[in-house]
This record gives sequence, C-alpha cells and structure tokens, in this order.
Amino acid sequence: MGEFRIEVPEYYNFARDTVDRWAEDPQRPAMLWIDDDGDGRRLTFAHFAERSRRVAGMLRSLGIRKGDRVLVVLGREVEWWEAMLGLIRLGAIPVPGTTLLTAKDLLYRIQQTEAAGIITDPEGAARVDEVAGQCPSLQVRVVVGGGRPGWVNYEPAVTAADPDEGEPTRSSDPMLIYFTSGTTGLPKMVLHEHSYPLGHLVTGKLWCDLREGDLHWNVSDTGWAKAAWSSLCGPWVAGATVMVDRKPGKFDPVRALQLIERHRPTSLCAPPTVYRLLVLEDLERYDLSSLRSCVSAGEPLNPEVIHVWQRATGVTIRDGYGQTETVCLVANWPGMPVKPGSMGKPAPHAEVAVIDEEGRVLPPGREGDIAVRVDPQRPVGLFREYWKDPDGTAARRVGPWYITGDRGIVDEDGYFWFVGRADDVIISAGYRIGPFEVESALVEHPAVAEAAVVASPDPVRGSIVKAFVVLAPGYEGSDELVRELQEHVKRVTAPYKYPREIEFVGELPKTISGKIRRVELRELEERRKGGRVPR
Repeated sequence: MGEFRIEVPEYYNFARDTVDRWAEDPQRPAMLWIDDDGDGRRLTFAHFAERSRRVAGMLRSLGIRKGDRVLVVLGREVEWWEAMLGLIRLGAIPVPGTTLLTAKDLLYRIQQTEAAGIITDPEGAARVDEVAGQCPSLQVRVVVGGGRPGWVNYEPAVTAADPDEGEPTRSSDPMLIYFTSGTTGLPKMVLHEHSYPLGHLVTGKLWCDLREGDLHWNVSDTGWAKAAWSSLCGPWVAGATVMVDRKPGKFDPVRALQLIERHRPTSLCAPPTVYRLLVLEDLERYDLSSLRSCVSAGEPLNPEVIHVWQRATGVTIRDGYGQTETVCLVANWPGMPVKPGSMGKPAPHAEVAVIDEEGRVLPPGREGDIAVRVDPQRPVGLFREYWKDPDGTAARRVGPWYITGDRGIVDEDGYFWFVGRADDVIISAGYRIGPFEVESALVEHPAVAEAAVVASPDPVRGSIVKAFVVLAPGYEGSDELVRELQEHVKRVTAPYKYPREIEFVGELPKTISGKIRRVELRELEERRKGGRVPR
C-alpha cells in the first residue's frame, strides 16, 4: 500500500467538503437506486448537494440547531442519504436506526440521545406516536412518504425550503451517533467526530479498492454502521457511485445475482450471511463478470465460502475487520496474498496488536485481546467515546490501548485470526476453544448452510461445545448426520474441538445487523440445563 496518510484539516464537513466538491461536476454519478422491479434510477452528486441544502433549510426553519440529535429511521430510500447529509451539513447529529425498531426501541433511543427530532416513514411514525408522550425532548417529527397529523410531510417541506449551506464544523466536533448492535446488554451510544468520514478513506479506497467511476454495491440496511462504512462515507470519499437496492424484506439471493448481472457493479460488499446464501445458488447460471472486488465484514467469513465464490467468479472475497466504533482496522488488502479465514493485516493508519491483560503485545500464536493503540495519537475514524457512559469508555482502555472486545491470534506472517468475542470463547475441560473455527469446519460440510457454536453447561467438563446447525437444501437432520458432522470436525480441526452436541434448527438468532447472537443460544443452553458455563 506504500505510504498512506490521512490529512485532517481543522475544519471539515462531509457534506460541504466532499459531496459539494464532487458536485462541481454536475454529471458526476453518486447513486444507482434500484426499485422493487429492479429498474435503476441514476442520481448525481449535484442532486444530493442541492437536496441536502434544502433539508438543512427545512430543519433549521423547524428549530433544529448545531449539536441537536435527530433520529433517522428509514429504509434504503434516497431520502436517507438526503437527510443524513442535510443534518451533517447543519452540524446536527444524525442517529441512524433500522426500520425494524419497535416502539420500545425507539423510546429507548429517543430518551438516551435526548433527541430533538426524528425523520422516519409512516410505519415508524406510528410507533413514535405510541411513545411520544414519554419523549419531552422530541419537538420535530418529519415523515417520509405521506402526510400524518402532527408530522411535517418531508417532500413538500423540503421542496419549499430555502437552501442552507449549513454550519462550518471542526473535525473534532460531534458528527454521528450509532447504537451498537447489542449482542449483550443494552446498546451503547457510539459517538463519532466529523473526521470520521476521512477515516473511511481506508475503508473505501484501500480495502474496497474503489476508484472514481466504480459502481459499488453494499448489501446493507441503513440502520447500522456498515451503511456509513460502505454506503455513504467509504465510497463517496473515494468518488465512487453507490448501488442501492431499495426492496425491503428478507434477502433474496436470486434477485441479488440477477441485479449483479443486469446492473454490473464492479464492487460488492456483503456480510457473511449473504455470501453463504449466494454460494448455495447455481452461480454458473449468472454473468458475474463485472465484479472486480468483493469484500466481507461483520463477522469472519468461513474459508469454504471463499473457495466456492472464487471458483465461480474468479474473485477472491477479501475479509475486513472493524466495529461500529472504528473504520476498517484489519483487512486482506488488494494485491496481498489471502489466507482464507484470516482477517488479514492491520490498516496502515493504525497500530493494531494482540495483547494480554496487562497491555503487553503477545508473540505469534498466543491468543489475546485485539487492541488498537490510541496513545500518543488516536487513529482517524476511531470513535470519541461511548456517549454518557464514561465507565464504559474507560473499561475499553488498557494503558495506551483501546480494547475491541474481540479475541484473536497473530501468526508468524503477521496475519490476524479471529477467535471470537471475549464472551463467546468456550472453556471445556481446561481447553480454550474459539467458536469460529468450529463453525468454519461445519460449514465446509455440504450439508451445512450455517452454524453457530456455543458453550453448553456440563457437570464433568464445565462446558462442552454445542453446535446449532441450519441445513442446506436437500438435507434432513438425523443421528447419522450428527455423527458424520462430528467426525468431519475432528478431521478438519483438533479432535477436542468437535461439537459433542448438535441441534438442527430452521434459523439462527441474529442481531439487526446480521451477526449471530451466540449469547442467546448460550443462555438457552443454560436455561435448559440449569447451570452456567464457566467464563
């Protein structure tokens, strides 16, 4: 990657300094927006510059000011991008949320952020109205896609608004709040600064390998941080065009392959769940030759899926690692040999290491905490703090390091390998077993579509390895298949890691962002067996 530096000026605003700059060319494409029928609508950076100015003008006229928090709860509609940019331009702080949030979820987010406003669709507006009486801070309510009593109708209000250039913002000013996906406990508020999009130069230009003119499809909901990574900041700081599939609902692998064939994106970013579904299809039926770059994030991708995709498309999926709290920290960078199953190597703008409990860097092969050095200088794109939670912020520090909460190993070549969330690692008869390695072994078997591995209480070993398995089409669960899978894992990994219990299930519990909720399965086992697993 050579020399790589991110220059952070004293003042920076993503809408004013990046989107407006690209908009100087009135024809520069920003988005290919695809409707439910698969037809595409092309939008320029000039469109988003002009519309975000009007959004800023509308919000200012309604009383929203710099520093105010405003929830943005919309699907993959063009208005999500307009609203996000309008708020950033104004210096207000957008708080994105998925349309799957319940009235209780919305109440929690409004109260925790003391939100002054919300922009949402009619379904979200109905849920907000259920709890609005408990939200004294909420003064501005804007609905997209129709009128509603007590709500401002987005389209006519934006069209009639005076354009507003917005407010100058320091790079260190608060810009964005994301709620963590909450695999355990209540979600925390992750506060990012206005320099955050510049950190995504690592995500967009380096990891995704995006160039001006590329068409980049990120298969992501707008409600979690991957949208900022790969649907907003990452591609647009690189000058690429984003492809957006508006159609809501459960991911459809056949539709996805048809869209790639029809609209010919050059770059694809998707979570492991999506790739696992794609490789179950007959990939030879589709023309996927437009793809030059494919990346995956959210959880490590199983090596077998990488192999199947590469055989069918000629493109190797390059895993990347980061968090809601960060930009891309570790990745398989373009041109670097990929070790299937590895997270890759650290980003050039950050010092990432595996450390022990005292903050000492561990030698190759030793498991420890994946950490990022924040002293003497915090890497660009790393969050400022868990807002209103100084204890939570402090708990993630060991000496000069920020602790990610993930466990890993570095090999002799400097490649990082994911072991699991610190809470997910299984201790069985004194052995420490990372769930991901066992899951990867199971997914290599043709009968397995997805797998989740957790600790299950055991009176002799303390805990045993328990696997929950979703079968691929055409397979049925049986005692014979259980034994076959157990023997398969013994051959692929160390014998002591094999799942002593396997349960076949229709689906796995997941967070809104698509990550497997192993904690839910572990708690299920504890309830069933009346004990707790050793931690």
